[in-house]
Amino acid sequence: MDLDAYVAEHTAEWRRLARLTGQRRLAAAEVDELVVLYQRAATHLSVLRSRSPDPALVNHLSHLVLAARARITGRPRPSWAAVRRFLLADLPAALYRAWPWWCAVATGFSALSGFLIWFVAGHPETAAAFIGEDAAADLVDSGFAGYYTEFTAPTFAFHLWTHNAWIAAQCLASGVLIVPVFWLLWQNALNLGVVGGVMISYGRADVFFGLITPHGLLELTGIFVAAGVGLRTGWAWIAPPAHLSRGRAVAEAGRSAIVVAVGLVGLFAVSALLEAFVTPAPLPVAVRVAVGAAAWLAFLAYALVLGRRAANVSPPPADGGVIRTESTPAGTPS
Repeated sequence: MDLDAYVAEHTAEWRRLARLTGQRRLAAAEVDELVVLYQRAATHLSVLRSRSPDPALVNHLSHLVLAARARITGRPRPSWAAVRRFLLADLPAALYRAWPWWCAVATGFSALSGFLIWFVAGHPETAAAFIGEDAAADLVDSGFAGYYTEFTAPTFAFHLWTHNAWIAAQCLASGVLIVPVFWLLWQNALNLGVVGGVMISYGRADVFFGLITPHGLLELTGIFVAAGVGLRTGWAWIAPPAHLSRGRAVAEAGRSAIVVAVGLVGLFAVSALLEAFVTPAPLPVAVRVAVGAAAWLAFLAYALVLGRRAANVSPPPADGGVIRTESTPAGTPS
């Protein structure tokens, strides 16, 4: 192939394509011309890649073709209809379909942590074995209450948000392996049981429950949801439905887990704000607990009441309910 002749023959088309690609607004006829020139340039690029030894020319034309394709397809923009569907249908439906799992996790976790609190409170010597006598005394005197005021509220909230989101992400990601989820739950139950038991054994039950309840109801529920959805994914691998292959069952459960994961980002943001701003606030305990309980009940209504309605209206989405974006072809006449 005569490279010089080939370039001379098509240079005008490439220049025109570059001009249309960089033009801010296009008429309808120019949009059609852009599409045609893009298709031709893509063919030219294919020919040059197979026959031309000139890397500079291939690189130049590659950039031109990519830029033209980006201009034709346009930049994706969020669809508010998709966001609305996600918040009012996809997410609550995914939460509702997994409710037996996360409610079972909540029941087991509450029973285990309650037993640990009772045991440590009734056997104060066990606190020394877990954290040491000095640490236990410091926890009761100032450590537990001081934890909520050690940092500024915005910094503390961001730390809590990322920390809880990381725990939830581990539960969701490792759910297919089952065991890591139980290990994470055990670690959290043990920590809650030891701290609660120590505080109660020293006669500070009012401080413990007064500080843990306002944010703990919502925060722990978020962990329960993540663990339950993760275990549900693992169970899809162990015992897939009869009408699905093992891989398809895990894929569908995984897509649903992604929907829940996105929703938990918002849940943990709310729980972090409660823990950073409401829990240490100089308000009566009843008021702080009422605020936390209201947020918790609102989530339960969202997941179980709205979720049931959303789940009954439509079957589980084949794509897991992931938010889509809509794009408008660049250059649409305006």
